Amino acid sequence: MAETLKGVFAASMSVLKADLSLDIEATLQHSKTNLDDNGVGSAFFGSTGCGQLISVSEKKEFIDSLSKMKFKEQILIGPSCNSLRETINIMNYAVQKGIKNFLVMNPAYYKNNDNGVYNFYSNIIKSVPESRIVLYNFSNLSGYAFSQEVTTRLIKDFSQIVGMKDSTGNLWNNFKSKNFSMFVGSEKKLIDNLKIGGAGVISATTNFSGSLAKKVYDNFKKTGSSNDDEKLKDIRSAFDETGNLITALHTLKSIENKAYANLLPPLELLNKNKKDELIKKLKGLGVLNNKNMAA
Repeated sequence: MAETLKGVFAASMSVLKADLSLDIEATLQHSKTNLDDNGVGSAFFGSTGCGQLISVSEKKEFIDSLSKMKFKEQILIGPSCNSLRETINIMNYAVQKGIKNFLVMNPAYYKNNDNGVYNFYSNIIKSVPESRIVLYNFSNLSGYAFSQEVTTRLIKDFSQIVGMKDSTGNLWNNFKSKNFSMFVGSEKKLIDNLKIGGAGVISATTNFSGSLAKKVYDNFKKTGSSNDDEKLKDIRSAFDETGNLITALHTLKSIENKAYANLLPPLELLNKNKKDELIKKLKGLGVLNNKNMAA
């Protein structure tokens, strides 16, 4: 039986070169040292990883390199393509390289409805039957929120549907299915999700707070609570209040490494006021130091 997906994952950041091409080595190093070494899994090429803005050829080159590395924690690949054929292309390529776990969102274009979304996933599974798919429920980006009905139907018809990342927030606390991993998209809901049997969290800001989130997760599993949960929520709030998690993360990380300042349009770094406010809040929480900014 395939290993159940659970724990703390980061929607891993993509690091770019000056010409805005994907820096494969730096992106892998980010996930290995910042995440995997701290017990945090990686979900590559989601919204935080700018997946919709990165070319298919770059994703396949990345998968080549990823397949040669040894990660201790679980990993997911996001195809992040509106094209059904390109989605299948990337997923088949990854499966050939031994990578079978995917975070897949419905197309972020045109009008989605339950039947259309069902058909999107059913066509993927027919073409990539070896895949294990975590549904990406993110209505702010895709314009569609998964219903209980279509989610139940997908799980019933396809064993390849193994979980969901619920960033919309409409299902995580009122939907359950056997052997189905329900992840929340924010650390603010991590403990509440675990209390009702959820799998954990897949979040942008665990690129920064991953080690603390893993500590909260582990403490809850051992004792049923965690003294660090409020601090974890406050960190997430500091990032939320910037208005854009992706640009906030890149802005903060660029202080210690200028490569993180490279962003694909239309994304751009925070303005000075928002940057200074974020730094002030994080310093007030005791999670930044003056040497390298990221404690």
